[in-house]
Amino acid sequence: MGESASTAGAPVNQDRGADRTLHAERLYVPWWGWPLPLLAAVLLAAEVHMGYPGVRAWLPYVVLLPLMIAWLISMSRTKVEVTETELRVGKARLPLRFAGEAEVIGRDRKRKALGPELDPAAFVVHRGWVGPVVRVHLTDPDDPTPYWVFSTRKPEAVAALLRKA
Repeated sequence: MGESASTAGAPVNQDRGADRTLHAERLYVPWWGWPLPLLAAVLLAAEVHMGYPGVRAWLPYVVLLPLMIAWLISMSRTKVEVTETELRVGKARLPLRFAGEAEVIGRDRKRKALGPELDPAAFVVHRGWVGPVVRVHLTDPDDPTPYWVFSTRKPEAVAALLRKA
């Protein structure tokens, strides 16, 4: 069975110590992305507790606020890494030998690239609070994924590293 370029959830490379990280970033939710979801959780909890005495009055707050915080933290866990041998986006890994043309797509073209121009078979990791995205075309003939599109705060640096590899 041949190695596929898009290995989401594949076993981690055992020889990881020799693989030097060239670029690493976490696509965390910025501070301005927290108040609105937390306010929505508080309003939903307030709506549930209206008119109920006792446990039903405070239980929605105890449940919904931690759930919203956990969701925001989970949205902040996405990593983008470029090492000497592979590109890692979230849990997916792409060996650099299968990385073709890397294209930076700015905020102005992002909607079109993720909308009408998007191939349904593409691998996409998009975070709306991160402006630009990078599109990396795959050169593996055995992989049905035509390209990866992922958000990054430093698209020029990531694209330059991928072009160099």
